[in-house]
Amino acid sequence: MDEQLIMLLKELVERVKNIETTVFDDDNVLMKSGLVKVESARPSIQKAGRVPDAETIAKMDWADIDEMVVRLAGE
Repeated sequence: MDEQLIMLLKELVERVKNIETTVFDDDNVLMKSGLVKVESARPSIQKAGRVPDAETIAKMDWADIDEMVVRLAGE
């Protein structure tokens, strides 16, 4: 059973390598058309503003709280 599993894994690894070679080949139509990209955009992390303490939030109006949540969510 273990030998069969190892053989199956080796076969799957080999197929994945073949697919990667085909997809990332410079002469491939997918690469030339731009449908496959090797490098993607990097996400940026935006720092949220300072979060008020519980006492300040307790004194806030609901509209102010909604505005704060939207601002902190970055929308």
